[in-house]
Amino acid sequence: MARSRRTRPAADPQGLLDALPLDGGQAADLRESGLLDLALTHRSYSYENDGVAHNERLEFLGDAVLQLAVTEQLYTAHPSLPEGDLARRRAGTVSSRALAVIATRLDLGAYVKLGRGEDLTGGRSKASILADTTEAVIGAVHLACGQDVSRRFVLELMRPLLDSDEFLEASYDFKSRLQEIAAETGTSPSYLITESGLEHQKTFTATVTIPEIVTASGDGASKKDAELAAAQNAVRTVLDARGEPLIPRG
Repeated sequence: MARSRRTRPAADPQGLLDALPLDGGQAADLRESGLLDLALTHRSYSYENDGVAHNERLEFLGDAVLQLAVTEQLYTAHPSLPEGDLARRRAGTVSSRALAVIATRLDLGAYVKLGRGEDLTGGRSKASILADTTEAVIGAVHLACGQDVSRRFVLELMRPLLDSDEFLEASYDFKSRLQEIAAETGTSPSYLITESGLEHQKTFTATVTIPEIVTASGDGASKKDAELAAAQNAVRTVLDARGEPLIPRG
């Protein structure tokens, strides 16, 4: 008889509290408010449990808190950078990929309440869920502890990205940057996908082209990964030719 697949219950959020950049009193305020539990409740869990409240409203709030804190920090830390370069640094810092990297360092996925279907399909490691939950936690801290604490919380949480260009590059949104480059000439990137290998072990190759600007290729285990690799190679090719750094400094 086939064995049934089992879901993994969410871990005790005390483990997450211990890992967050909050002092003991702030952590207690957050837990006692009930907002941390709400921040960790995904909509898939709500759908399977009589429509209990989920974290999307907190996610909405947390996104705004994150954007403002990071924008103020970049404005202050880089006084010589023009608006466009500041915007690109901000976009890289607050992107879903960046937030997922931070969430993975916290093992945030272990604490999220997920519906059975989402859990069985790897929801605890999905970048979109990790990023959204990170924003929800930021929103919860903001409501439970106040604006000053939430700003310090965001800056401490995002410190690896704010302080390290190498770390920031790991979460850089190459596809969006390539679209910006294409828009300069009134065009858009076009991707061609090919595949090779056995059915259960395929390799995808993406070739991206911006007419008269660049053509580059990249490989990946999925079409999405291949497109990201191609976009990364294309962006680096264009910026190297221009003599421009990927991450503006100043």
